[in-house]
Amino acid sequence: MNANTVVRIERGEAGPEELAALATVLLVCAAAQPAPAVKDDRSKAGWRPPDHQAPNSWQS
Repeated sequence: MNANTVVRIERGEAGPEELAALATVLLVCAAAQPAPAVKDDRSKAGWRPPDHQAPNSWQS
């Protein structure tokens, strides 16, 4: 099976109408799912622990 294969026909051959119906169902199901929350961590360095403060920080 190809790595990009999303759907595999097990038996028979799907016609254009059947593939269109399947694509419609999959798109409706995907649209019904809530969008994943996007976490914005651009202001934090990934290598620092969450409670890190610089030694010369005014927050000490």
